[in-house]
Amino acid sequence: MVQNHAKQDITVNVGDRFPLTIRRLGVNGHGIGYFKHKVCFVPGALPGEVVVAEVTKVMPRFLEAKIHRLRRTSKHRVTPRDSYADVAGGFELENLAYPEQLKFKRQVVLDSLSKFKPYGYRNYDVRPTIAAPAEYGYRNKAQFQVRLVDGHVAAGLYKPDSHDLVDMQECAVQMPQTMHVMRTMVKLIEKLNIPVYDEEHNSGIIKTLAVRESWTTGELQLTIITNTPKLIHKHQLLDAIKEQLPEVVSVMQNVNPGDTPLVWGDQTIHLAGAETITESLMGLDFKLSARSFLQLNPAQTEVLYEEAAKALELSPDDTLIDAYAGIGTIGLSLASRVKDVRGMEIIPEAVDDANENARLNGITNAHYEVGKAEEILPKWQEAGLNFDALVVDPPRAGLDDNLIKAILKTKPRKFAYVSCGMASLARNLRRLTSVYHVDYIQPIDMMPQTARCEAVVKLSLRK
Repeated sequence: MVQNHAKQDITVNVGDRFPLTIRRLGVNGHGIGYFKHKVCFVPGALPGEVVVAEVTKVMPRFLEAKIHRLRRTSKHRVTPRDSYADVAGGFELENLAYPEQLKFKRQVVLDSLSKFKPYGYRNYDVRPTIAAPAEYGYRNKAQFQVRLVDGHVAAGLYKPDSHDLVDMQECAVQMPQTMHVMRTMVKLIEKLNIPVYDEEHNSGIIKTLAVRESWTTGELQLTIITNTPKLIHKHQLLDAIKEQLPEVVSVMQNVNPGDTPLVWGDQTIHLAGAETITESLMGLDFKLSARSFLQLNPAQTEVLYEEAAKALELSPDDTLIDAYAGIGTIGLSLASRVKDVRGMEIIPEAVDDANENARLNGITNAHYEVGKAEEILPKWQEAGLNFDALVVDPPRAGLDDNLIKAILKTKPRKFAYVSCGMASLARNLRRLTSVYHVDYIQPIDMMPQTARCEAVVKLSLRK
């Protein structure tokens, strides 16, 4: 078998072309076919299509290829609105009809369960994906890298697996004002001759532009992420922003020095206007600081939170723990339905925002602390706090091992798991199902045109 693989690696070279039938979509939205029993990933290819594939990468266990020519086209293929849908990351499914995108996202859940095999997974009730109200123009935040391309300032996203920047003049999934601010900033940076970041020499100043737009108030916040605290021509830039972008009510600078894969640094400087903008969800107002986390699709966020509430079946006597709380959006949204909300989050600014958001909305039964859920939960219990309900909304990597141990030990009766990573969810369920039964999994499409999926899982204690 090993010899056969070695032989295949010799016989397939970059640039080789061959016909390939696409069997299915992989978790990242790439078409998957098989060439001489070897998996071949083809971005932009759809199930049922026959393509002439051109090899772009040869690895011991798989191949990567691009479409040289389409021989047979899927009836579900549509024309993308974005001309760079097939060259920049974040638009993987823009060529696939929306009803098929929804089916794909449910299938991602099923495939992850089949891979990690949590107890009883074959009998899980995995429901049809809830569609987003808008397929385009929904995204409330853009984080675009800023670089020099052909001598001009460019802002956009990288091509997959590279640092080749795609200069994005427009972007159909972003809210329109967000892109207007982004393009105006590109012109101003070029006009004022402010040095942009050069990765090769780790020089220059402006690395990234982050623009966030409020769905309900229309306010915009601009954060200029820089390589150094020094921002030359700062006053001319701020004057121009005030004159040309009156809708930008908050201008911040975040300092993130050096060559790092992280977008944000630790130091944030207030440059102009307010320090926050306001977003309204579930009838509550939330103050958003530059680094605070909020779901990218505000209209669908309300659907997500209602699904979490449905899964929790809350009652007025419940104490709800809001783990990985961010700025408190889930817990505060549900505070009127319970006796008490306690939450925790590792980013201090987010906890400040959460407690401020409670005050802002006159919520007196919610309190947030800085720290890791797996450390704070046992501390609260030792202090005599009993809780009935738990909602977790962890990052893509899933729940911390120690938090899983704490959950299995404390056994909250009502438990909803909000997940943005289906593989980590399925992996976590392997351990959680030693104590819990999976009542159902509800996929929700938060990000149309992408391969990203969210899900709410209702868990109940085993009888």
